[in-house]
Order: sequence, then C-alpha cells, then structure tokens
Amino acid sequence: MSKITHHPWSKQNNARIHLFRMENASGAFVNLSNYGATLVAAYVPDRKGLPGNVILGFPDLQGYLCDKNYIGATIGRFANRISGAKFILDGNSYTLNANDGGNNIHSGSAGFNARVFDFDIDGETLSFSLFSEDGEGGFPGNLEFKVSYRWTDDNELLIDYWASSDQNTIANFTNHAYFNLSGATTKIFDHELTIHSNYLVDAGPDHIPSGLIVPAAELSFKKNKISEKLTVNEAGDVSGLNVCYVLDEGEWAKAPACILTSPQSGRVMEVYTSYPGLMLYTGDYLQSSEIGNHGKVYGPFDGLCLECQYFPDSPNQSLFPSTVLTPGSVYQHSIHFKFRTIA
Repeated sequence: MSKITHHPWSKQNNARIHLFRMENASGAFVNLSNYGATLVAAYVPDRKGLPGNVILGFPDLQGYLCDKNYIGATIGRFANRISGAKFILDGNSYTLNANDGGNNIHSGSAGFNARVFDFDIDGETLSFSLFSEDGEGGFPGNLEFKVSYRWTDDNELLIDYWASSDQNTIANFTNHAYFNLSGATTKIFDHELTIHSNYLVDAGPDHIPSGLIVPAAELSFKKNKISEKLTVNEAGDVSGLNVCYVLDEGEWAKAPACILTSPQSGRVMEVYTSYPGLMLYTGDYLQSSEIGNHGKVYGPFDGLCLECQYFPDSPNQSLFPSTVLTPGSVYQHSIHFKFRTIA
C-alpha cells in the first residue's frame, strides 16, 4: 500500500507549490508537484535491487520555471502540434498562440505545464485539478480538468485523465516525462525499445502530419536499440526521432503499447494506454539551463519521451480519430507505466 506525503516546495504569485511523495511497501517512490501536475522523479530498483531515478527532473521550482522542454509536465489543453496555430470547429475558426514557428505546440502560453493545480489526496490516489476558462489560449469552452496518480506495490504508476466542457472544444492530454532507465548515468542510445505498431503518422520536416497513415517500415521498433534508428551525418551530428506511432488495436490494459529496456541497469518499463497514438521523441533538442536531479544540466539524448496521446494536428485532419469534446460527455483516458527488472 502506497503512502502519500507532501510538503511546501515554493510559491508562485502567492500560489503554494507542493512536492509530493508516493512511496510503496518496498520503498520505491515517485515525486510529483502541483506545478504543472508534474512528474518530478521515480526511484525504482535495478537488477541488483539498487534504487535509481529513471525520470529527468529538477530539485527545485526554479528548474521548471526556466524549463523549455516540458520536462515531466502534464500537457493540455492540446498535446502536440496544431498546424497554422488554428482550427475550425462547428464552422468557427479559432486562433491559438503560434509558439513553434507558425504552429502551436502543447497549447502555447496557455499550456497546463505552467499552471498551478489544486490537489486532493484520497487514500492512495493523488489528484490534480484545474479550471480553464473559455477562450484561454484561444480554445473554446469552460473546461474542468483532473489528472490522478496512483503508485502501486508492483511499481506501477497509473495516470488517469478526465475533462468536461460546456461547449464543443478539442482536448488531448498527456504527460511529457523524459525517461532514462540507466538512471541517467548514460544517454539513451543503448536502450532497447519495442513499439506495438506497424504504422505511423506521416509528417513533414516541421512534424505537421500530411494526413496519411503509412507503414512504419524502417522506423518500426521490435526490440531495437535507439541508436539503430538514428541518423548521423558526415560531421557526426546525430538526428533523433519525433514520430507518432499508430498503436495496434486491442484490449489496452492487457497488452503494452511499448516496452523500454536498459540492458545496463536491467530496468524495464512497460507502457499501457487507452490512447490511439504514441509519440516517440528521442530528446535530440533537449537542453536545460538548470542543474537537474541527476546532478547535471540535461542535454540531447539524456532522456526520451513516450507520450501517449491522440495524433498531432487531429483537429485539422478529418480522417484522424476525433479529439472533439462535447457538452455532457466526459473525456477519460489512461496511461500506465509498469517498472520491472530482467536478470
């Protein structure tokens, strides 16, 4: 049974920021904050039983205030990119903050990553909630949002999302944790990854989808090392991946969407989700300005993201699964991370 404790961490604009710890019977624990409903750390054992932090994060709020990489944050109202920073819904055009060239990414200046959430502890469940006003960031509808975290004795982190709106709107929530199962002692090149997907969302150099779903082909991961799928130019510069995979259909709670393994540490992470897509980002543009929890400034390939979500630019792609949230309906999706070891 997990025990939840918390203490004041900082203040921002008179809002109290807390740091939470969810610790299970074996002593493994995760740290979270109500700033950005952020996943701050996750200490799980390696093959020798030694605990290590497998998530990038910062020791104080300043790191998150300076962060441009969404490290560990809850993403909303809409995760990923929206082309042209605009979309049409019910015949009305909505303009968003263009913060990725001419596109919108992770909801721009109105992103949940920089919001202070209300919190509630109910037994083994820690919940963060907020209210997003109609028009905030350009999005329609008064939105009620909640994300809950549970940490089990089996080293499973269970994340569940709920939302409702009084108007038709769009919604797509995820968590932007950067994982390194070696405990960030090395970069993620030697991590092995399996993604249960044979197709991906075709996209251009700006990562905006063309509208096509294409075979994953050479970008499929079937227990491949991350390094096998990266490209290196003549100057030795490494180009990473920022790809949305279309997950195989099935009973999501019974089969993992992907499996990440660190042969060095013996740690394994299985990811389960109700979402149709998985965004793999190998962190090639990762760069922090503050020293992180691992005692260093984070740089490219220090961690990778496995973001379960709807497809990018879904509001502008009629053939993609709909991200429209209507009044009277409830948005509900889940992401579960299960940690274990191999010999």
